[in-house]
Amino acid sequence: MTNFLSLADVNDLDALIQSGRDAKANPFADQHLGKNKTIGLLFFNSSLRTRLSTQKAAQNLGMQTMVMNVGQDSWGLEMEEGVLMNGDKAEHVREAAAVIGRYCDIIGIRAFAGLQDRVSDYQEQVMHQFAKYAGVPIVNLESATRHPLQSLADCITIEEAKLTARPKVVLTWLPHFKPLPQAVGNSFAEWMNARANAGKVDFVITNPEGYDLAPEFVGNARIIHNREEAFAGADFIYGKNWSSYEQYGKVLTMDPSWAVTMDDMQRTNNGKFMHCLPVRRNLKVSDAVLDSPQSLVIEQAANREWSAQAVLKEILKTL
Repeated sequence: MTNFLSLADVNDLDALIQSGRDAKANPFADQHLGKNKTIGLLFFNSSLRTRLSTQKAAQNLGMQTMVMNVGQDSWGLEMEEGVLMNGDKAEHVREAAAVIGRYCDIIGIRAFAGLQDRVSDYQEQVMHQFAKYAGVPIVNLESATRHPLQSLADCITIEEAKLTARPKVVLTWLPHFKPLPQAVGNSFAEWMNARANAGKVDFVITNPEGYDLAPEFVGNARIIHNREEAFAGADFIYGKNWSSYEQYGKVLTMDPSWAVTMDDMQRTNNGKFMHCLPVRRNLKVSDAVLDSPQSLVIEQAANREWSAQAVLKEILKTL
């Protein structure tokens, strides 16, 4: 693994999931891999779990860590090529990425979608520009269209909690008053489709009309717009809000009936509830669900450390 931008960079998903579980059982077994190595973590957007879990994972592997909030701790970075830099961006990514690559053996980057221009967002400009100019491996800490470290943690969590060989996993849209990116939904769908194709899960997506994800992420998943039907017999309910892909970045509805309650969970096969944190209580999911034994949200967040460690281990082995 020379970069970790998406699932396409993973050669053996089963092995990567197991590597995360092995790290959880023995966190310091591979410290020799990171000795005298440095990871730089660049945040264009806010972070709690991603920031702390990736730092912790790197430290478990013996690495040094440097963290920067881009634009706050540094100059603003220009991403476009061939532009007259007479605006508010003082440094071009060509120089910034190249210099950071001289200081760091691995660079992790978090940069959200702007939700103004679908073509631009889905081109993943920030990730690709750093991959082009840094000269060192790049790790996606959440991008405009994907959040693969979260998806790997979700895979680990499902493997730990499943009670059947091929559980039914349902990705459900949740209401929100703000337009949010599709990155988590896209990424979860991409990874669950890979698991479904391997016969490991039965994957369903349920969302209101107008909220279908991009076809390349929906893949072979069944889309069911009737959420009661979708929830029936589910082993895992994965909740997430996203703005419309079709009418890009728009909030088309805030229908509160799509929030997950204990009544909804009663339709499942004693299913577990999942949601990448943060989560807005009682807007997207009720207190009763989040505080119940069926909630896996804390385990998911804890497993972010082990998903990051599994990925960093694979990259370190190539250095």
